[in-house]
Amino acid sequence: MRANRYQSDPFTDLLFNALLGFTFLFLVAIMFMNPEAKSGIIDPKAEYILTVTWEDNNPDDIDVWVEDPDGRVIWFRNPEAGLLHLDRDDRGLLNDTILINDEEIQNPLNQEVVTIRGVVKGEYIVNLHYYASETNKPVDVQVRLVKVNPALEIVYYDTVKLEKPGQEKTAFRFRINIDGKVSNINFLPKQLVFIG
Repeated sequence: MRANRYQSDPFTDLLFNALLGFTFLFLVAIMFMNPEAKSGIIDPKAEYILTVTWEDNNPDDIDVWVEDPDGRVIWFRNPEAGLLHLDRDDRGLLNDTILINDEEIQNPLNQEVVTIRGVVKGEYIVNLHYYASETNKPVDVQVRLVKVNPALEIVYYDTVKLEKPGQEKTAFRFRINIDGKVSNINFLPKQLVFIG
């Protein structure tokens, strides 16, 4: 009769322990290879960026309206149309506070931002609308169109004076060619605003 029926070989024990060690190291490596997801970071693609700014800390509300070559219009109630996106609608001083470390901070910047996220040939129309006023004074509005790719290039920059609340003015029109170049900048007026 055999006395040590379950006696193990030291070589088998060594192989089994080595396999357990490699498995543990493999699992640890897998955990560190999966990077932590970063929330809240958006990297939108843009070919052109249109910015509309007016005096800091001005309580008046200026809106931008843009029509694309297919006749689609973006504005504060319709912030997306095709490749046009209203990324920021500024309402003067209204809603211009942000909470940082439980402290309310006033953001003085008045700026609306529109991105064109692709090259679509045709004419674009940029209108400004003096939506609401607390000052009832004229407002000088700076309009800038920047081509982002392949290198940053300021395509157009000007200042437009809006005289009174309710006024709509065509800031400029431009054409994007099939190669992405901007041409035919003009100021032929066209009404886009259809609210009172």
